[in-house]
Amino acid sequence: MAKFSLDDTDRKILTYLTTNARMPFLEIARECGISGAAIHQRVKKLEDAGVIDGSRMMVNPKVVGYEVCAFVGVQITEPNVTKDVIGSLSKIPEVVECHFITGRNTLLLKIYCTNNEHLMHVLVNTIQYIPGIHQTETFISLDQPFSREVAIF
Repeated sequence: MAKFSLDDTDRKILTYLTTNARMPFLEIARECGISGAAIHQRVKKLEDAGVIDGSRMMVNPKVVGYEVCAFVGVQITEPNVTKDVIGSLSKIPEVVECHFITGRNTLLLKIYCTNNEHLMHVLVNTIQYIPGIHQTETFISLDQPFSREVAIF
């Protein structure tokens, strides 16, 4: 993917939108000192270039009963099964992220579960039964002091 060059106004717009995706474009325009139409054009340009990859509402997992966040490192038996393993993992609703990583694991998963028993069920009765998974290593998150989008400098 080609690198997109951001100017200071683009950075301001992205900072406002990543802080509050519901911020009205006219308010952003006032803060940036340009017209509302210019904000619309710039946001469209940023979307078309792939800089803005959508907008979404964020659900607080704990508030809806998902008390446990865990990260699971996954070792795969052989490279030719990776696509099938990822396909199987994508069907598990508790798995909310999947990353290719370096090191002894091939994948790193982020999982939300209601409690430790639920986590154990997902690991032992679901993930570890997927053909092509050799081994898993689980890390339970005790707290998430902060979370943020990519900083635009």
